[in-house]
Order: sequence, then structure tokens, then C-alpha cells
Amino acid sequence: MEFINGLSLALIPFIIASILLYGTFRKVPTYEAFVEGGKEGIQIAFSIIPYLVGMLVAVTVFRSSGALDFFMDLLKPIFTAIGMPTEVVPLAIIRPISGTAALGMTTDLIAVHGPDSFIGRLASVMQGSTDTTLYVLTVYFGAVGIKKMGDALKVGLLADLSGVIAAVIIVTLLFGGT
Repeated sequence: MEFINGLSLALIPFIIASILLYGTFRKVPTYEAFVEGGKEGIQIAFSIIPYLVGMLVAVTVFRSSGALDFFMDLLKPIFTAIGMPTEVVPLAIIRPISGTAALGMTTDLIAVHGPDSFIGRLASVMQGSTDTTLYVLTVYFGAVGIKKMGDALKVGLLADLSGVIAAVIIVTLLFGGT
């Protein structure tokens, strides 16, 4: 383990130096390119802020209005029938919307049920098996001006659903059911 840590610490400066040397060899003004990239990064960050604020407000309204609880009560019989613990269903619903909210839910689930419990393991695997699809579409697609995102939304949500299903199946097979 010490060797791997040492190697990774040495590898990072080596990669950066290699990029700088390659740019210099190709007669690219590396410092000027770095500064220009930094300017573009700041501009992108400022253009993302309105989309980010809008998404955070939407998530807060969704949770605070009771809509999440309504959907939970509505879908509870289905999830119980397929063997999915209802405690992780809010995580599966929120994860495509907000990574921060999902991380908070995962932390709460682990604090209540324990990291080695079925629910704790399932929440952890779900957290790593899905993405913040709506966040990505809203923030990044909005920042670059993409208006037609219907197909990306369908594919992203299908990938999230596949991640949740795979997480339930794999954690059940490896660690047993509830």
C-alpha cells in the first residue's frame, strides 16, 4: 500500500510535467494556454450558477412540499412486493435530481441502519451506481445552450433505473436480502 501511495504521489507531477514538456516541444505557449483555460473555466462557472440555483430550489421545494413523501406512500406496495427496502426508495428518487441531497440521505441511512447493514450497503452501492442526471442536464446542457435534451434525459434516467436495479440485485446476492 505504501508503494502505491508513493507511486501515485510521484505520478501526478510526472504527468503534469509531461504535458508541459509536450506543449513546449510543440511550441505551444503553455502558460498562456493555462491562463486562457482558467478564464474559460471562470466564465463557465458563472454561466452555470443560475441553473444550479434553479435546480437547488426545485429539489428543496420537492422535498419540503411533501411530494417525495406522497410518491413514497404511493409506490410503497410495489417496492415491498419486489423486495426493495422502502428506506432506500427516496434515495433512488432523489439521486437523479441532486447528488448533495442523495449524499445526505445516504449518510442518514448509514447512521440509522449502520454501514454493514443491508440498507447501508445498498444505499452505498446505489450512490455509486447512479448519476445526477437531471442536475447534469440542467446545469451542463443549459450552460452550453443545448435546448433539445429529451433523448439524453430518457437514456440518463434509464441508466439510473438500471443502476438501482443492479444495485438491489447485486447487494441482495452478495449480502442477502432484508
